[in-house]
Amino acid sequence: MTEINLREHYPDFYKTDYIIEVPDEVAAIMLECDRLEAAYRQRTYYHKAYYSLDRGDGIEYEALFLSMSPCEIYERKVTMEQLYAAIASLPDKQAKRIYARYFLDLDTKAIAKSEGISVTAVNSSIQRGLRNMEKFLKNIL
Repeated sequence: MTEINLREHYPDFYKTDYIIEVPDEVAAIMLECDRLEAAYRQRTYYHKAYYSLDRGDGIEYEALFLSMSPCEIYERKVTMEQLYAAIASLPDKQAKRIYARYFLDLDTKAIAKSEGISVTAVNSSIQRGLRNMEKFLKNIL
C-alpha cells in the first residue's frame, strides 16, 4: 500500500492535505497519468499549441456563430417559406417521407420499416416528391 496526498492530485477539491492509502497499482497509474499530463503540457508549450477554441477569448464564438446581414436573414426566411410551401404542395405521403428523410435525418430503411412498405417504394416516392417540389419552385420563381 502506498500513501498519496489527494490535495496534490485534486487541488481544486481538497484545500488541505488529505492522505489516504491506495494499492500500489493505483498509485502507479496515478503517477503515470501525472507524467502524461506533464508531457502533454510540455509538448503544447514547445509547439506553441496552447491556444484552443474554448479558451474564452471569443475565438470559438466567432468561429461558430457568424453574424448574418439583414439581407441574408431575409433571404434565408424567404427560402425557408418557399421550401415549406413546396413541401405543403405535395401529397401527404410524399411530404411526410421527404420530411422524415431530410429534416428528421431518417434513412429510407427506417421510413420503410415504420410504414410497412419496401425501401424501393420509399425511394421512388421521395424522388417523385423532389421532382414535384422542383416543378413547384420553378413555377413560383
